[in-house]
Amino acid sequence: MAIARWLAYRLLPAMLMAGSGVAGAALPVSEIAPGVFVHQGHAEQANEANGNDIANAGFVVGDDCVAVIDTLGSPALGRQLAASVASRTALPICAVINTHVHPDHLLGNRALTGDDRPLLGHEQLPRALAARADGYLAAANSTYAADADASWIVAPTTTVADTRRIDLGGRTLVLEAWPTAHSNTDLTVFDTASGTLWTGDLVFLDRMPALDGSINGWLNVLDELSGRSGVKRIVPGHGPACAPWPAGSAPLRRYLGHLRTEVRDAIHQGRTIEQAIANIGYDRAQDWPLFDRVHRRNVTAAFAELEWE
Repeated sequence: MAIARWLAYRLLPAMLMAGSGVAGAALPVSEIAPGVFVHQGHAEQANEANGNDIANAGFVVGDDCVAVIDTLGSPALGRQLAASVASRTALPICAVINTHVHPDHLLGNRALTGDDRPLLGHEQLPRALAARADGYLAAANSTYAADADASWIVAPTTTVADTRRIDLGGRTLVLEAWPTAHSNTDLTVFDTASGTLWTGDLVFLDRMPALDGSINGWLNVLDELSGRSGVKRIVPGHGPACAPWPAGSAPLRRYLGHLRTEVRDAIHQGRTIEQAIANIGYDRAQDWPLFDRVHRRNVTAAFAELEWE
């Protein structure tokens, strides 16, 4: 979409904030590099108190316009993120990007889309979101919301099958779609100006990682990304607002590597999936907040994949 069209809407962020009913309710953001702003989510499960504000999200400011990367876990949070943009710049939002399908990263889409503004995501994201929509809405209504309905489900209007570049004016973002890893919808965003890589949930820090795709694929993607030149820092999907690269992936790589090794050993020894779930990986529980909520599911997913190698 031509940037010139968006220059006619320089007041749009302020309009969004005023029209959203959350004036003054901008989410806190940190400027981790010039023009790169991150909101850090709570290291908790979604609940009524945090309203599903549990993931990292933010925005990148160019000379002409702004790209928002992930929209958080509800339209209310999306409106507050829009207010954060308006509090930092009068430039318009010209693109909204989803890093993957999970609800804590994209149920705020409704608040940040419209007016022909492109919403971008992995080519598999529309299908994956449609398949999960009912479950996401039911979970939202039972956990932290009372008004979640079909209007919360807003899928990308533009999908990425391999790579795509977005020009923000003097600043280029490189979007890259990945094979199945953390999920089957993982998309990274690289800001070439600052050397900042937004990984989405391809990287978890200070929160138990969740395997919703392929353990082999996830480790392969981390291997490939670790060799990328020009990456100075990452914005993980969960954890601190930024971390060094590739050192920032080390805890996750250790966990996934140990999990794969131990599950393979269990399979080769003829153990059942129930035995694997009951015995694998508990010596690392102290390393990861929310371990008990996620680890058993990770063992199950890894076993189901690796038993067919």
